[in-house]
Amino acid sequence: MNSMGSVFGRNLKISVFGESHGPAVGVVIDGLPPGFPVDFDNISGEMERRRPKAAVYSTKRQEPDEVEILSGIYNGRTTGTPLCAVIMNRDAKSGDYDDTASLARPGHADYSGYARYKGFNDVRGGGHFSGRLTAPIVFAGAIATQILGSRDIIIGSHIDSIHDMKDVGFDLADITKEQLLALRKMDIPVNDRSCGDEYLKIISDAQKDADSVGGVVETAVIGIKAGLGSPMFDNVESGLSSILFSI
Repeated sequence: MNSMGSVFGRNLKISVFGESHGPAVGVVIDGLPPGFPVDFDNISGEMERRRPKAAVYSTKRQEPDEVEILSGIYNGRTTGTPLCAVIMNRDAKSGDYDDTASLARPGHADYSGYARYKGFNDVRGGGHFSGRLTAPIVFAGAIATQILGSRDIIIGSHIDSIHDMKDVGFDLADITKEQLLALRKMDIPVNDRSCGDEYLKIISDAQKDADSVGGVVETAVIGIKAGLGSPMFDNVESGLSSILFSI
């Protein structure tokens, strides 16, 4: 078993650290080009998108998700050395887990974490396996998308379906930069606005039944050169799936 399971990437390497109810979560990004101007407003916007809202589809945990840069940025530009960022945990209620500390909750990583780390893992809120760890990943993604954007490579996604409701898909012959950027500003990114309301109703109904529903996300990338990746074991699909299935 790989002991570096919280490290991802080669040319651009990220190392995610922290636990859900520890002091903070964070990320170290290695391999950034020196001198890149960082758009902090863009980072704040991306963190706000991830941050839980007072909505039916959100966790009840409310975190400000303010990013503190410890190294790697000087005078607003990347230095080229490892960038370290931390996000403090300010709304952790560890007492909520006292009754389940010795129980392996269904659908969680409690048992696999116990087995992997010989019982020494932090079980509060899922510990290192928590969705809280997506916060530093979003920060790293914001930096990466800025660099890609400077090269006219734009990425956007919409919620293609939830349960039996389906959005209008991308027109593969006519995907525009404006369309993808507009989706990234939506709380519920959809091509058909009415579909977003239906999605919320489906989620709300499932929540009332103490149930959950599945969904599909469709992502488009424009501006990237054809022929990227290798034919079999290091292709685009395998590279993307390895990190997407980690979420």
